[in-house]
Amino acid sequence: MKTEEQNSQVAETNSGWRQTNTDKSLSDAHATVAVPKSFGFWRKLLAFSGPGYLVAVGYMDPGNWATDIEGGSRFGYTLLFVVALSSVMAMLLQPICTRLGIATGRDLAQACRDHYSKPVSIGLWILCEIAISACDLAEVIGTAIALNLLFKIPIVLGVCLTGLDVLIVLWLANKGFRALEAIVIALMLVIAVSFGLELLFSKPDMGAVALGMLPSPEIIRNPKMLYIGIGIIGATVMPHNLYLHSSIVQTRKYEQTAGGKHEALKFATVDSTIALFLAFFINAAILVVASAAFHFHPSGQVVVAQIQDAYKMLSPRLGVGLASVLFALALLASGQNSTLTGTLAGQIVMEGFLNIRLRPWLRRLITRLIAIIPAVIVASIYGERGTGNLLVLSQVILSLQLPFAVVPLILFTSDKKKMGEFVTPIWLRTLAWVVAAMIIVLNVKLILDTFGVTGGA
Repeated sequence: MKTEEQNSQVAETNSGWRQTNTDKSLSDAHATVAVPKSFGFWRKLLAFSGPGYLVAVGYMDPGNWATDIEGGSRFGYTLLFVVALSSVMAMLLQPICTRLGIATGRDLAQACRDHYSKPVSIGLWILCEIAISACDLAEVIGTAIALNLLFKIPIVLGVCLTGLDVLIVLWLANKGFRALEAIVIALMLVIAVSFGLELLFSKPDMGAVALGMLPSPEIIRNPKMLYIGIGIIGATVMPHNLYLHSSIVQTRKYEQTAGGKHEALKFATVDSTIALFLAFFINAAILVVASAAFHFHPSGQVVVAQIQDAYKMLSPRLGVGLASVLFALALLASGQNSTLTGTLAGQIVMEGFLNIRLRPWLRRLITRLIAIIPAVIVASIYGERGTGNLLVLSQVILSLQLPFAVVPLILFTSDKKKMGEFVTPIWLRTLAWVVAAMIIVLNVKLILDTFGVTGGA
């Protein structure tokens, strides 16, 4: 007769995972958002809405602004196709993250710890922490730039002030996960409204905008255009977003049955798709405004590579005094949003890879300091005018880590033993591998060009 331990070992083997019982991801918020059982589609969609928006902010962070502004000012609307393509890539990959979290009850970091050996898991954790710090560097610098533009606060002091967001996260955590989602969505709306008004002020040629959504062979033929296009894609799929989404989707209290999980997966996919479409609108709006104000302006083309320069020239070029203020306000909202979600991602990664259980305030403080300290040091060295280079550097570091998050995600969700009936369908799996290969190849090209290996920059 088999012992309980032997039965457990058999169950673990059959499940495809080494451990059948794992700690809850983001335990203080796990299954805290109730999902009504008897309500219709729209009420349930409202209950599931939120995680997608926390993820979407990573697709419109200050790291994206630099590439969108330079791409629009230098090449007009041509690179709108690349913005749209990168958004489609995100809409394919993010639902796969929700599939992993909902079907297995594991976030991506926990899945890696379960599947790989301890040395490999530690290595992946270190790479991920470096990536989060690099991503947070862009977000912190973006917030500091916005504070400098709006209130003349020195860059280094602005970086230090961004550390206060850990207090905001702690306060919101006591109010419930929905409160954090509400703040993030509100800040996203600030960005969307700001750039909606910027679009009205810039009066773009909508026919030319529509043509920009179509693929152009010039993107491949022109090395400089290809370089910026690669930068746009390279700044889109953030490694920490894959870990984040697979965790926060589990904040919903859905039924732990096959039917309940299928329903959760459906609504989570709708949530992320809507949120990522909003992110696409904002990214496209940044590029369109930059095109209209700096590329097609009657007074002549001006190539803008620095966010500060865009702020200073926007109002004079558009003839609207409010334009620059709205631009800086949107940048502040973008940077603050991204640092809020970055703090959560750091907590999820540390818990998932290392299985460390600390008090929530201590976990968040540690993960925040990991990002803030390098940002303060680098900002002190480079100063205000070097921030554009810092944004590019952060995207290159992210590129190096990206394969170590995308590939395990697709491998795990393609494994029938691990996923059961929730295994990724062949058509989606194929598209995911195509997207992963494209992102990895383009990111490698970006890295080689950045360091002057191919001369593409």
